[in-house]
Amino acid sequence: MVFHHLMLRPERPTCDQRSRPLSLGLSLAGALLFSSTSHAATTDAQLAFFETHIRPVLVETCYPCHSAESGKSKGDLLVDSAAGLLRGGGSGPALSPGYPEESLLLTAISYHDSDMRMPPEEKDRLDDQVVTNFRRWIAMGAPDPRGDHTEAVHTTEALDLTRAQEHWAYRPLHKPALPEGSGQAIDRFVASQLTKAGIFPSTPAADSETLLRRLNFDLVGLPPTPEEIARFKEAHSNNEDFAIANKVDELLGRPGFGERWGRHWLDIARYAESNGKETNVPHPHAWRYRDYVIDAFNADKPYDRFLSEQIAGDLLPYQNYAQQAEQITATGFLALGAKSLNERNPAQFLLDVADEQIDTLTRAVLGTTVACARCHDHKFDPIPTEDYYALAGIFLSSDTYYGTTSGPGRVRESKLLRLPDVPGQLITDPDISIDGMASLREERAALERQAGELRQAAFAARRMEEAPEPDIRNLLRIRTRIGQIEAKLETIDDNGRAFPLAMGAWEGTEISDTNVLRRGELDQPGQRVARGFPRFVSLQNPPRINPNQSGRLDLAQWITAPDHPLTARVFVNRIWQHLFGRGIVASVDNFGTTGELPSHPELLDYLACTLIEDGWSTKSMIRRIVLSGTYRQASHFDEQCFHKDPENTLLWRMSKRRLEAEAIRDAMLAAAGTLNMDRPSGSPVSRLNNITPARLLASGQLESMTHNQNRSVYLPVIRDSLPDALDVFDFAEASLVTGARDATITPGQALYMLNNPFVQDCAADLGHRLLEQETGSREQLALGHLLCYGRPPTPEEIDIAARFYDDFLTRADTTSHLNPRLLALHSYCQALFASAEFRYLD
Repeated sequence: MVFHHLMLRPERPTCDQRSRPLSLGLSLAGALLFSSTSHAATTDAQLAFFETHIRPVLVETCYPCHSAESGKSKGDLLVDSAAGLLRGGGSGPALSPGYPEESLLLTAISYHDSDMRMPPEEKDRLDDQVVTNFRRWIAMGAPDPRGDHTEAVHTTEALDLTRAQEHWAYRPLHKPALPEGSGQAIDRFVASQLTKAGIFPSTPAADSETLLRRLNFDLVGLPPTPEEIARFKEAHSNNEDFAIANKVDELLGRPGFGERWGRHWLDIARYAESNGKETNVPHPHAWRYRDYVIDAFNADKPYDRFLSEQIAGDLLPYQNYAQQAEQITATGFLALGAKSLNERNPAQFLLDVADEQIDTLTRAVLGTTVACARCHDHKFDPIPTEDYYALAGIFLSSDTYYGTTSGPGRVRESKLLRLPDVPGQLITDPDISIDGMASLREERAALERQAGELRQAAFAARRMEEAPEPDIRNLLRIRTRIGQIEAKLETIDDNGRAFPLAMGAWEGTEISDTNVLRRGELDQPGQRVARGFPRFVSLQNPPRINPNQSGRLDLAQWITAPDHPLTARVFVNRIWQHLFGRGIVASVDNFGTTGELPSHPELLDYLACTLIEDGWSTKSMIRRIVLSGTYRQASHFDEQCFHKDPENTLLWRMSKRRLEAEAIRDAMLAAAGTLNMDRPSGSPVSRLNNITPARLLASGQLESMTHNQNRSVYLPVIRDSLPDALDVFDFAEASLVTGARDATITPGQALYMLNNPFVQDCAADLGHRLLEQETGSREQLALGHLLCYGRPPTPEEIDIAARFYDDFLTRADTTSHLNPRLLALHSYCQALFASAEFRYLD
């Protein structure tokens, strides 16, 4: 914060300066701030945000006049490096990392100062959403992996693709021999690293109550019940290994497993039920993809098949209509991304959609930022722009169906995919009567007549050289309503019965290759490149693109090839990260040259090869890991081990982890005894039609939609308008691939646990549950402790709870009609919820 006060305020430009573009100067504070926001200090999510939302704008809009490549530095400003932005020219530093309103760069692109506008022409002014993205980037500290190196021009010839194999992640998979020793394979690999470092694993292992709570939350996202705790404790005392294995198998077989692990994948798939960006319209049918993912994890669908269905489900063979419907729904993975629905250039819109699909797929599955090569050869990894556009041709040869009608602020409309009719299929759209259909058609005809009359009146006025005043607002309203009617009529058959619909991808009407675009700009096409795959990966027998198809099916085969070096490595690393809080590769979304090195490289390859040998089974891999002694360790602190490995990278103990937002909310409902384990029908968003989330938020309806007792994975996920229960505890950014969520500690979290009506209701319900037990107060208090923490209280803890309870009763208002014992239990239960032990997993 002290750096902020050292920042030099720029003086108002002189007459000579006002005609210049934005120019910046070096300041001591800027240099210090730059050092504090270096690449090493940034997170994967922050780097992803820069690469997705900031770098492309700088390259396309700013580099032509402010880069070493262009040979221009108008106003002495270079923006092709992090240091260049901080150094600048005559008007002061462009950036004050962490302080958007102090940053001249934001002032210029916001057009807040008439003497300082970038781009200088009004017609080139950046969209509001782009400005918002820059404000957010600066607020997070302006993370910029470019450092002090300017963006040099790379050519394909300059990229030595043969050197790609030198990077550990691009080398062929090879199953290593087990290290010497005894025990399970995982434990032998971990022990080998610990021995080299002179560290010993934590002993004794976690007790039965700690381990059971860990297993329950990790596998199904719910706390164990008192009955489960008692049964497991007894079984554990008789035969520890048998009890744990039996419990793991039982948890893996619960429906809650898919709800827990499906949510992990939804983070990666940037699942949301609205478009986001500047036109945040709802996606009423996104829930089908959510349910598909949950069912896939419960069925232990092989991971290679799971990926193939999401990339090319419409092109895969099927045995019946139910399987076809499932595979089409899976392609919703490609349709869920945020889109610029107000982009008036159709070619630009399609290119942006394909870019978002490439970015999501390659980050999620390959841990590689291929989309960075859209405007230039990749700065860090061996990915030339030709390889990017080879992939782009595949997605540009496909059609994306996301289901948005035209209207104010959205010119890019799309239909939805109609699924095959399957008995028992859930359809959330209501049927309408024959009379209702006729009424809609009559309304559409009347509106079309009104629109025609408005256009004719404007035309006649122009012919008479009169200044017409067309009712633009009314015309937009009419067109919007016509679009809604047409969209509704397309969702029903001739009898008014609603069709089953889904977001997804389908083969395009035009299958073709595409051109490389210099700087990613449509008006600067280069050579044409054949559809294909990134060449930094070398396979023994790579598939060939079918010239009569988009290539998505061949892409799925390339990604899931057993000898692909990244697919299995990335996935087992994601599994490991969710079970230990840190991946073997800490940068779970980035296996490129700027990512972290694996802490246990041989273990990573062993697990990746084992995943493939086990038929790509997710459940088998999870079972293998949680049955290891490494997973069953306690979290006991050891000062000697801590000094040698303070981050616990070598796994000498189990690290404590904060629960995710969904697990915290579900745990409160479970303790209160009010959790509804049934899957709801669809989503509340399916009833929104074209009502914008902003209107719902203003009316309070959006938050009320979340006040239910279903599992949190079924809460509506509206981009930029998340429920408090999710938002306050670091829910995933729904527009980006998020392999690892943040785990912050903020005052807002404590205030939420104390003041939010949902938390208070859960505490009251738990108080009722305790009061219904026909036992003494100490037994009721102990039960509350057991329900919340998965362990009975210690004698000291129960004494403290009893003193609180008795003191509350002595201070209670005897004139109140409320039961003082219930009020005391209510307060006690809320204190249990608000504690750190409730929110953390040992």
